[in-house]
Amino acid sequence: MAETHVLFVEDDDVIREATQLALERDGFRVTAMPDGLAGLEAFRAQQPDIALLDVMLPGMDGVSLCRRIRDESTVPVIMLSARADSIDVVLGLEAGADDYVTKPFDGAVLMARIRAVLRRFGHAGGAGAGGSAEGADEDPAGGLLVFGDLEVDTDGMEVRRAGAAVSLTPTEMRLLLEFSSAPGTVLSRDKLLERVWDYGWGGDTRVVDVHVQRLRTKIGQDRIETVRGFGYKLKA
Repeated sequence: MAETHVLFVEDDDVIREATQLALERDGFRVTAMPDGLAGLEAFRAQQPDIALLDVMLPGMDGVSLCRRIRDESTVPVIMLSARADSIDVVLGLEAGADDYVTKPFDGAVLMARIRAVLRRFGHAGGAGAGGSAEGADEDPAGGLLVFGDLEVDTDGMEVRRAGAAVSLTPTEMRLLLEFSSAPGTVLSRDKLLERVWDYGWGGDTRVVDVHVQRLRTKIGQDRIETVRGFGYKLKA
């Protein structure tokens, strides 16, 4: 099996070199870049399997770089932030990042996050993706779930709204599959973190909230309902 190729963009020389060594010891192939413009060039030239982007970068900041990557690809992106600042975190997630890690980070935590993201992208199916969903009309010829003008093809991993294709990242697709497998059922943020983000530990629920907002813009703002104090549910 080919090595997983990681693009790592970090302007701090010490952090960049130490993290690159740690990733390589763990079996990853790493392309390390010191600024956002070089990172974008490397991304386009080498098409890595995953990108780790520091938020604060010279030339082009990490949020802008993430946005440029997301315009061109659904490759997984993890943001690295020097603080757990809400603005940094939310901006990165809104730009299309799949997760974030706060610096200084423990190497084992970073590796766990990388592997969790790669598992999600390698297996976009999600729990219950292939089954029928109560409240949805299902095509007996396959795994097609229909919610009004929204169609979710769980076999082909495709989504259509009013007949038009909807482009989702793998993380957004897994999130939608969780909702569509149990329409009308409230799913807590912690449950979604566990099922979609593969967190076996407590995670930041802002990751869920921002991804739900991103999903709403693509499938309809009123399709996913907020149940205050509990979580979210897909309207049957």
